[in-house]
Order: sequence, then structure tokens, then C-alpha cells
Amino acid sequence: MSFLESLRVSFRSIKANGLRSVLTMLGIIIGVAAVIAMVAIGEGTSASVANQINGLGSNLLIVSPGQATQGRVSLGAGSLNTLTLADAEKIAESEAVSGVAPSVNGRAQIVFGSNNYSTMLEGTTESFPDVRNVQVADGRFFSNFEVRKQMNVAVVGTEVVNNLFTGSSPIGQTIQINRIPFSIIGVLKSQGSSGMTNNDDRILIPVTTAMSRLTGGKNVGTIYVSAASANDMEKAQQDTRNALRSQHSLRPNEADDFRITSQSDILSTAQEVSSSMTTLLSGIAAISLIVGGIGVMNIMLVSVTERTREIGIRKAIGAKKRDIMRQFLIEAVTLSLIGGVVGILLGIGAALGVSKLGGMATAITISPILYAFLTSTIVGVVFGVYPARKAAQLKPIDALRYE
Repeated sequence: MSFLESLRVSFRSIKANGLRSVLTMLGIIIGVAAVIAMVAIGEGTSASVANQINGLGSNLLIVSPGQATQGRVSLGAGSLNTLTLADAEKIAESEAVSGVAPSVNGRAQIVFGSNNYSTMLEGTTESFPDVRNVQVADGRFFSNFEVRKQMNVAVVGTEVVNNLFTGSSPIGQTIQINRIPFSIIGVLKSQGSSGMTNNDDRILIPVTTAMSRLTGGKNVGTIYVSAASANDMEKAQQDTRNALRSQHSLRPNEADDFRITSQSDILSTAQEVSSSMTTLLSGIAAISLIVGGIGVMNIMLVSVTERTREIGIRKAIGAKKRDIMRQFLIEAVTLSLIGGVVGILLGIGAALGVSKLGGMATAITISPILYAFLTSTIVGVVFGVYPARKAAQLKPIDALRYE
């Protein structure tokens, strides 16, 4: 019997037992669809995180407070804040640094007319747009003069505009931030969300104004440092470390009282976590393929039992062991491949549905599709060998006598 004839017989057998064949393929369909959907969601999430991190700024270094210890017990990251505006000015002296933006953060109550709204308040300098890759959609950003003079000016996010202003331009309007009047001079271009943080739901004011009139502190929470280029990242990080150690009068044997995190470190960590989660979820989904393979083996064993007389007749008229084995192996592989194709289509549909209806980022690539197709083929071969071999080893006389 030729290969095409064997394939035709396989389809006829699958069609004759339609419901049983569908139930057999169900495990493979679910497994393949789950693998493709999980990989698409994982890769989409990874790409989204990478874009968000890259959106923090270009060649960015983030300087944050260190951790204090009490009785040899660490009090946690950020518990030792020694960062100041003078530190930021010292860091800016490095040739490898193109910009520095110190920042203080907190929540504030905003009042405009009868509207009352709570949002994130961030004090920074005129370098913030360049360092953090932020653009102004309307109006302007505050200047160095306004920072030095501790002026009450503010640049607001689009979410703040939507909550406080109805049908009118916010530029030139006066709002109350913790009962202190501020004049709005600009509106930030929408940046969307980064994880749990809504970048459009914030107000930026001069850092000096924030420290003197709102937060009341002498230290800044974070210093953002932008390297002149990607090649200068290492030098900028070393210069930043040296500048801060000098500013804080740290002796050579003393540990840093600050932390410096590079943009590439954050990106690498985020991608590793995302990749691990994708692999874990895909591994769990792939278990369905094994279950589906067991189902294929089970149904093929049943098929061998049901067609014992047919096998005996074929052998009696000259069919060889390899012909019988090939016939049942082709049937097993055909079941798996049909299940794999349906699973691929469902997986792609599920990924698109999650993206459109769930608002999650997904990325459908050819690699998981090829992997799923190849895996379903292997499942058919591996789990079809034993039933095919059992059918091939039946003796013609015994098979013809079988009732």
C-alpha cells in the first residue's frame, strides 16, 4: 500500500469515528493552543516592559538612597537617604554625563474651582525632559531661572487635566496644591502606564519649590543621570560613584551609602523574569500535549483491537509488518497533526483576543508555531509507535480467528 493510500485510509478511519477522534485530539488542541497563547503573551509583555524601561530615558542611571543598618540588621533599601541637590550638581560635572535630574516625590491634594483631586507630585529640574525622555504637548516646561527662584509653576499630566478641567485649556490656570497656589505652564505628552504607575497622573514642579514649600525635606529621593552615549555608560556610572563618595566624605573602607542602577540592569532583570514566567507557563501548558499523546496511544490501541480481523485479512493477502505498522503510525500522526493545526489556529485567536479584549500586549511569532507543529508531530510518532508495532506483530491466523 502506497503512502497516499495509507493517508486516505487514515482520514477515512478518523471520519468514521468522528466524535472519538475529536475527543482524542482535544488534549493536543488545548496543549498547542495554550503554548502559543502563553508564549505570545509572554513575549508581548516582555516587549512592552522593554519599551517602558527604554521610555524612562536614554542611557539612564538611577541613583537612589542606600540602606541603613541597626544592630547589624538591615533596615531595607532607601532607609538611608543622604542624596542632596549638591550631589546632583557634582555629578553633572562629569564629561560622560549629559544631564542630571534630581527628584522628590509625594502625593498632593489638588484643587481647581469645585474639583478636588489627589495625584502624584514630583519636584525636579529643567533637565527632566531630556534626562527622562518626556515631552510637553502644550505650553512649556519650567526653566532653570524658575527652579532657582523657587517659583510656583507646574506642568501637569493628561490625567490631571481630564480630572480637573472640563472643556477649557489648563495653560495659565491657577490650581491649589496643598492649599498653595501654582500656575500651570505646560501639559505633558501622554506616556501611558508603566506597570502599576500611571505616568499621565502626575504634576511636575521645581524641585526647590517642592522641598521648601511642600515636602520640607533637605534630601532628594532619586537622582536621574543620563550618560552622553551608550559607550559612556560605564564611565558615567564610575564618575557618579566617585562624585557621591567624595560628596559624602566616605573613606575607602566604607561602603556606599547610595545605590546606582543602570537602565540596562533593569531591562535585563525584567526580561529574565518575563522569560522565566513564559517558560514556566509554557511548560505547564505543554503537559496537555503529553496528556493528548496518551489519548492518541489509547485510541490507537482501541483501534488495533477493533480492526484485528482487518489486519489479519491484510496480512493474509500479502501485507508485510512494515505496511501494517506504517498504516497505524500514519493514523496516529494524522490525528496529532490535525489537532496541532486546530490548536495553532485557536492559540493565535486566543492571543489576538487577549490583546484586543483584555488590553494585554501580545507578540505572535513563527517560532512557537513551528515548535507546536513539530511537537504535535513528535507526539503522534512517539505515542503511535507502540500501537502500530502491536498491530504489526499480530499473527494472521490469530487475527482472522478474532471475534
